[in-house]
Amino acid sequence: MARREKKPVHKVVMTEGKRNIIQQLLQEYDIETAEDIQDALKDLLGGTIKEMMEAWISMFRRIVNQHLSHRL
Repeated sequence: MARREKKPVHKVVMTEGKRNIIQQLLQEYDIETAEDIQDALKDLLGGTIKEMMEAWISMFRRIVNQHLSHRL
């Protein structure tokens, strides 16, 4: 059986800007544990996900309304 070729690992370059962002997050959320990181991510991403869902629903409603108005 042929061995699959391993994909190269994507390596992220740690820039000074990224390091500063991480330091700010550690201070802002008082991160000390993995659970603290999870809570911070929920806080940071929760609003973003909600906004994305609201935008999707709004777009879906417009499409449905356009479709229905063409049928009348």
